[in-house]
Amino acid sequence: MALKILDSCINCDMCGPECPNSAISLQVIASGKKIYQIDPNLCTECEGFYPEPTCVQVCPIDVVVKVTE
Repeated sequence: MALKILDSCINCDMCGPECPNSAISLQVIASGKKIYQIDPNLCTECEGFYPEPTCVQVCPIDVVVKVTE
């Protein structure tokens, strides 16, 4: 399971409080900008909590995406 928040995140703080696993935190990226990021070791895509990942549902600009490898 893997979700990622894109660098175009606007830091609206909608996703972090919704995460039942506390997998989302504010981090500094290479450009120096602060954005929310998802810890893949903690993220379960809300399995066992909700039918769909809540971060995807609440993001107003659709920057939470599934990572396909």
